[in-house]
Amino acid sequence: MAPAPAIAVALLALACCWLAVTAADTAPIKWQRANATFYGGADASGTMGGACGYDNLYTAGYGTRTAALSTVLFDDGASCGQCYKIACDRKRADPAFCKPGVTVTITATNLCPPNDALPNENGGWCNLPRPHFDMAQPAWEKIGVYKGGIIPVMYQRVPCVRKGGVRFRMVGHDYFNVVIVMNVAGAGSIKSMDIKSSDSNDWLSMSRNWGANWQSGSYLTGKMLSFRITITDGQTIEFNNVVTGGWKFGQTFASKLQFK
Repeated sequence: MAPAPAIAVALLALACCWLAVTAADTAPIKWQRANATFYGGADASGTMGGACGYDNLYTAGYGTRTAALSTVLFDDGASCGQCYKIACDRKRADPAFCKPGVTVTITATNLCPPNDALPNENGGWCNLPRPHFDMAQPAWEKIGVYKGGIIPVMYQRVPCVRKGGVRFRMVGHDYFNVVIVMNVAGAGSIKSMDIKSSDSNDWLSMSRNWGANWQSGSYLTGKMLSFRITITDGQTIEFNNVVTGGWKFGQTFASKLQFK
């Protein structure tokens, strides 16, 4: 039997490890600084489409609470679908253009491209290495006054809350099946995706084509399909037979499963 002092030391070490893990799990998410502009018009109709490939943001489940992210935040499309809580930074903002004490949560649906012909502080808002949100106008006006045009903001990444299940739109063509994945809760963004047809037991890896578009080079046209998705917080769900046999390019299929 181990001597009592050795047992006490071991228990103390375990307690310290548990406290360290607990502290890491419960540590508050820090607010970070950025700036925000707006686009798309009062009804956000000009925000449809975009570099994530969601096309109609209303039917995709995102509505008018969306934003285009600067290059550093967009991360070559890996951030598509992520959610951010944004507030006007009243410590840096002109009080005439800031609505303090209000936050709005947006989904990343587009890229705000850099404009290297303009200075970072005067028109090149989305240039590297600036974090910037070009928000749909209805979302921006929750935290800013229209005449301000651009306001300093504070932001933090937050879990996404969605209505209904994950959706899949089938596009592309034979031997180049592209799947647009929409309405993803939790982390919102996808780490990896696999596909399987009903006539096989093998999962085939898919790769990101661009934005939220994932591709497979196998001939799967018209076959009943399943998907296995891992989002960037590590959750994995298998969507078995979510795409029915005989499907056509352009169809969208809604699952009953959703991430937490």
